[in-house]
Amino acid sequence: MINKETIQRIMDTTQIEEVIGEFVSLKKRGSNHIGCCPFHNEKTPSFYVSPSKGIYKCFGCGKSGNAVGFLMDHEHYTYPEALRYLAKKYNIPIEEERLTEEQQERQNERDGLFHLSEFAQKYFAELLYNDEMGRAIGLSYFHQRGLSDEVIKTFGLGYCLDEWSNFTDHARKNGYSNSMLEKTGLTIFRDDGKSFDRFRGRVMFPIYSISGRVLGFSGRVLSKEKQVAKYVNSPDSEIYNKGHILYGLFQAKNAISKANKCYLVEGNVDVVSMHQSGVSNTVASCGTSLTTEQIRLIKRYTPNVTVLYDGDSAGIKAALRAVNLLFEEGMHVRVVLFPDGEDPDSYAQKYGSTQLQEYLQNHEENFVEFKTHVLMDDIQNDPIRKTEVLKEIVSTIALVPDMIERQEYISLTAYKFQMSEQVLNQQLTQTIANNMAKAFKEENKRQAQSASDTPTPPTAPESAPAPVNMPAINEYSSNILPSGYTAPTQYLPSERPAEPQEKQLIKLLLNHGAKEIPQEFQDENGNSTTVNTRVAEVIVYEIIESGSTFDNPVYQQIFQLYKTAIDEQQPLPDANFFAVHNDSLIRNTALTLMLNTYTVSNLWQERKNISIPSLDTHLLSDVTESLLTFKQKKCEQMMQQNSYALRQCKDEEEMMVLLAKQQQLNNLHLKICNELNRVVV
Repeated sequence: MINKETIQRIMDTTQIEEVIGEFVSLKKRGSNHIGCCPFHNEKTPSFYVSPSKGIYKCFGCGKSGNAVGFLMDHEHYTYPEALRYLAKKYNIPIEEERLTEEQQERQNERDGLFHLSEFAQKYFAELLYNDEMGRAIGLSYFHQRGLSDEVIKTFGLGYCLDEWSNFTDHARKNGYSNSMLEKTGLTIFRDDGKSFDRFRGRVMFPIYSISGRVLGFSGRVLSKEKQVAKYVNSPDSEIYNKGHILYGLFQAKNAISKANKCYLVEGNVDVVSMHQSGVSNTVASCGTSLTTEQIRLIKRYTPNVTVLYDGDSAGIKAALRAVNLLFEEGMHVRVVLFPDGEDPDSYAQKYGSTQLQEYLQNHEENFVEFKTHVLMDDIQNDPIRKTEVLKEIVSTIALVPDMIERQEYISLTAYKFQMSEQVLNQQLTQTIANNMAKAFKEENKRQAQSASDTPTPPTAPESAPAPVNMPAINEYSSNILPSGYTAPTQYLPSERPAEPQEKQLIKLLLNHGAKEIPQEFQDENGNSTTVNTRVAEVIVYEIIESGSTFDNPVYQQIFQLYKTAIDEQQPLPDANFFAVHNDSLIRNTALTLMLNTYTVSNLWQERKNISIPSLDTHLLSDVTESLLTFKQKKCEQMMQQNSYALRQCKDEEEMMVLLAKQQQLNNLHLKICNELNRVVV
């Protein structure tokens, strides 16, 4: 393994503008560099590179990361390959870290599984062409499906002889152990000690990693026995997890990037047949329903997916499920439904590659058209069923993260069903709110479970007593409300009243969290003292003390990352931390807020002799004012909620409690406004 010290040296030495500049034409603009994004077609540059932070961000397609991430996305390198590329570029010797005995044993096992899988693939491919039965059964089957020798070899297809232990015996003769054969799943061992080939009598479809290593196999039986499974797949192993792999991605990744589009089909044969027909940007899930991990693999290369599923009821059901999952991951989705009884492979065999491509082009639908098309017959004149279908469509629209795209779908649905857009928007708003409430409930439940499993960390560093003159709102935030009433505490993205204040605090955390500002504290005797404290500690301590949270769930997650780092006395998250974060929403949000795209014209200094203060000049006042305005807005939210509760209240005793609370909140609001030197009208 490349040791941590070497990785850090590579990251410290790398000049991101030099690395990206080898692939993208960049021009300096202020402290940043700007150019046209290499991940999507654009004429106006929206791709920013920040040398000071070591990150890039495209404000057009949303791609972001650091130099390593850029190489992984643009050149499709693995993480170690990207590091070695940078080490070679900057003449940094790679120092390998000596593995522990346990790590070495695990690495040896992984290497052994890879070697055996690659050995098996070569053997099955050799049998397909050089063995009499392989040619007569396996190769003739592929040729009957219209596959050329070129595409057969591109995918490394093969044949496993219909003998009990032909492959197992061959592998043993070449030094592979029973343990390795069992762990790859190539051989099945019975309790009585007997063993046999898992894939005997099947044509073989090797499953490759993104970098082209053989991970496992899918074998298709050629006999028509009903009691025999049509497809058998390798079991999960140290190197293979079917829910994390897409069949054909190794062969399709370049075509997907070039076309900026991916076709998603159901079966292995469909993938190979689509390649044969000139539609190379095609992949399939590996013997499992589509998973989130598989969608994220596609998203590395394109956000645009067209689902191609069979026209039977099972295919329609799978397509409906896939559409929802794809939308949840922020993908742009279209659907092509083949005639009942047809799939991409059978259609290509029957009509040829030209007609297949024409069919794909002419029958591509957005999901509203697709759902309307497949569900309209079921509606007929039944108003109840029509209502159910509309709710189902709106529930899918609610998964679309882009507001404009959501509205386009609403308009289309209203037109298709002759419904009022206003009614559909109301249903959409309610659905989004319900989804958010459910997500928050699940997150709170998860955090509560996590807190019960681990000791409660301190809410602030022991060295940081409470700052002076910073009003807190936690003493007024208890839920004293009428029985049966729940205050509205979750907001839709367009309705979050404290969004600007929350955004400003998160920007301060991201850009200035590690910097120090003077803070006045009081000891036990009431004596004042000034201590330099990190901005992150000041913000985290104040938010926790106030009892507040962020309405924006992504901001809350970023805030929690800083709180955890402080509680556990770990280094604060920085640009590199977020550049490689596995949650794309957190990564893109953080890097967007860290990247300053505004520049000051040189004319201010050259012609008008006006000096521009640095961002750090007023850091103390910025932090103080940002915290106070955040608390002011939260206080106003509580006042609104309490006022609403008063209007709903019927019980005189409860009303008196709410009136007292309203007065307390008014006093607090006035106190905060005085701190801000603002007049309350």
